[in-house]
Amino acid sequence: MLKTTSMSDQGSYTMAAIDVITTALAAGAGAGLKGTASDVIRDAYATLKSLIKHHFKDDDAAAKAIEADEIEPGVWRARIGGALTLSGAVDDQELLTAARQLLAAADPATARTFNIEVGTNHGAIGEFHAPVTFSQAPPVPPAGPAAN
Repeated sequence: MLKTTSMSDQGSYTMAAIDVITTALAAGAGAGLKGTASDVIRDAYATLKSLIKHHFKDDDAAAKAIEADEIEPGVWRARIGGALTLSGAVDDQELLTAARQLLAAADPATARTFNIEVGTNHGAIGEFHAPVTFSQAPPVPPAGPAAN
């Protein structure tokens, strides 16, 4: 089960959800282009795109981008990753379920790599392209006003 896990009180970790959605889109498109897509895969692909379009109703560029049949997850991520987050699609459990079902049908081997569940996290999850430092120390409260 994919579970987005809170990294702070203000935000949530959404990269795993974006990856599942974009990888499912690529797998569905790839199966369709190869001619190996069953009716189940075609229907699941159409359903996922429809659910995403619902979230993109106020974003013409993203709505147009979802019409493509791209087979590379990274291209999908670049085209619609930000819109998936801004629109709230990454938090839509129905959409995530549809993405997981499509991915399981179209590319079972890749689907198995997304069995991600993160419990308590005292660091970070994701890809880092530079050094990262974390402190487990309690936060330091701000200094009070200076006494005169």
